[in-house]
Amino acid sequence: MSTPFESALLNLKLFELRREPVLREARHWFIRDFNPDTFEEAIAIVSGERNASFRMVLGYWDMAASLVTSGAIEATSFLAAHGEIFAVFGKVQPFLDQARTATDEPDFCRHLEAVVLQAPDAQAILIRRREAWRAAARRRAANT
Repeated sequence: MSTPFESALLNLKLFELRREPVLREARHWFIRDFNPDTFEEAIAIVSGERNASFRMVLGYWDMAASLVTSGAIEATSFLAAHGEIFAVFGKVQPFLDQARTATDEPDFCRHLEAVVLQAPDAQAILIRRREAWRAAARRRAANT
């Protein structure tokens, strides 16, 4: 297990990595515009030009979460510093079992899932986040 100082340094490094322009743009798209209602809709979206963005965002957050599951970063400090992880997981959670089956990748997003679901009130947080981004997407659609 890492010391609080080591966890803080790794959290800061992860935050710094999030600022990389390509990842930042992919995260923006994922949080703002990736809003599928069904697994089929998700597949249609990620089968196109946004495939790399989808993989980049989920790959980043699963890698970051693996630092928690391996003990390199303490979970409480990680979750306090990286609340975006709930929004990311909330967008794929409804389709996660289907994605794992369809891709024959049973460990797809396992670290992401483990870290998010260990949080106190994880399901309530996920529901709140899911409702918030769906409402924002409806407002954007109404304004276009």
